[in-house]
Amino acid sequence: MVAYILSILAAVGGVALAALVFSKVKRASDDRDPGGPSAGHAGSMLSAMFLLVFAIAIIVPWTTADAARLNTQTESQSAIDAYWAAGDLPGTAPLEVRAALRDYVTFVIRDEWPFMAEGRMHPVGAAKVDALRGRVDALQVRGDTQEDAKDAVLEHIRAVSAARAQRTADAAATPPAGLLHLTVLTAVVVILFPFLAGARPRGPALAPLVAMAGLLGFGVFLTWDISRAFAGPLAVGPEAFRGAMQEFARIAGGM
Repeated sequence: MVAYILSILAAVGGVALAALVFSKVKRASDDRDPGGPSAGHAGSMLSAMFLLVFAIAIIVPWTTADAARLNTQTESQSAIDAYWAAGDLPGTAPLEVRAALRDYVTFVIRDEWPFMAEGRMHPVGAAKVDALRGRVDALQVRGDTQEDAKDAVLEHIRAVSAARAQRTADAAATPPAGLLHLTVLTAVVVILFPFLAGARPRGPALAPLVAMAGLLGFGVFLTWDISRAFAGPLAVGPEAFRGAMQEFARIAGGM
């Protein structure tokens, strides 16, 4: 934060120094016109600055949401693969492992998703995956078929755990620190710039200014509203896990 403040002060100091130096140049002329070169140049740069910050504030959450959506597909598919592989486990293990997988996916859909909208995960979810992994790891198997089935189920559960860890990171992810505040600041400066430059719009001239302010306000609100992958207009839903539940039912019905 100190570095940011110092950089701002350095830039302001550079402008002050330039104004002092060029005030001594005889061919230079005063520029007090709100539509003059100084105001025009500053206005263009401020608009470009806002557009740059706004674009970053939109693109970062958008890409995060896309990555989170793909990751839910990976996690749910790993659960489906584990459900398939469990069929060759010995004794009652297939029923137990498949019941645990259904319980986990149901838990994610019903109980954990609301937590993720707040940027956090339910503490029970990781314990469920660990318990399932420990249960499968402790199975006593005989023969290559059962051994291969056990290894396959463990591999898919590890994939579920890895995807879950990524989902944890996706839920907590937000745009870079200060970006949203900078979006607000640049939007306010762009709105107030005509007045700061000395213009005093009246009558019909206020209409485009009001329209711009309204659109900028909506854009700034949007950047805040989509800042989390599992909340807001771009929110990633549990559709992949609901699809996994349908696959579980299809697999169980076909066995």
